[in-house]
Formats: sequence, C-alpha cells, structure tokens
Amino acid sequence: MDPEGAVRLDKWLWAARFFKTRQLAVQAINGGKVHLNGQRTKPGREVRIGAKLEIHKDELTWVVEVLGLSARRGPATEAQELYQETAESIERREEILQQRRLQRATGAQPAARPTKRDRRLIHRFRQGTD
Repeated sequence: MDPEGAVRLDKWLWAARFFKTRQLAVQAINGGKVHLNGQRTKPGREVRIGAKLEIHKDELTWVVEVLGLSARRGPATEAQELYQETAESIERREEILQQRRLQRATGAQPAARPTKRDRRLIHRFRQGTD
C-alpha cells in the first residue's frame, strides 16, 4: 500500500499486472486504451482508491474499481487484491474467450500449410476450371 494515497496510473497498471512492463502501460494509456473515471488520461495521472478504470487489450475489456494502491509489482495474488472487476465485465470477457475457443475447435483456420502434394492438387483443380 502507498502511504500517500495516490499512485501514478502507469505504475498501478503495471503493479496490478494488466501490463508486463510500465512502457507497455504508457503506450496503452497514450493510445487511448485506458480510461480513468470515463475519460482519457495521461500516464502520470494519479490513481486513488475508488477510481473506475476501463482497460482495453486486444478485443478484451476490463472495467475495474481500484481497491488498493501499490507502486511495486508483487505476486499475482497481491495484484488481484488491488482491484475488483464488475460482473458485466467478467461476463463479456468470458463470452469473448468462449467464442475464441469455439473458433479454434471448429477449425476455422487450416491446421497446417499445404504440403507439396496438396499444392499440386490445388493447382490442378484451379487449372481445370479455367
């Protein structure tokens, strides 16, 4: 816990393990991927207990309330105690992750590159349709 009652946003995101490095946190903040209390912000902005954060990474979104402050990166169990995610945010993320799993399971993408034999068959098929 920070005795001052406030921590830089980029440090907090790094300590809460949303980003692997502070530089990645800074890039996300500057890119508009992190909103503090519903507004875009800067990396040096101070986060206080009770603040609402909206964090976007890839297609995933976290909506969290700050419960604790830390300027150092500790174990994952400590990091999870720094915030509480909203129920709607958890549901949306689980739904997106489930859709990803289904896409992989249905084989939407080929398992591997075509072999030499497969390519020859593809070329023969295409040339026969001209």
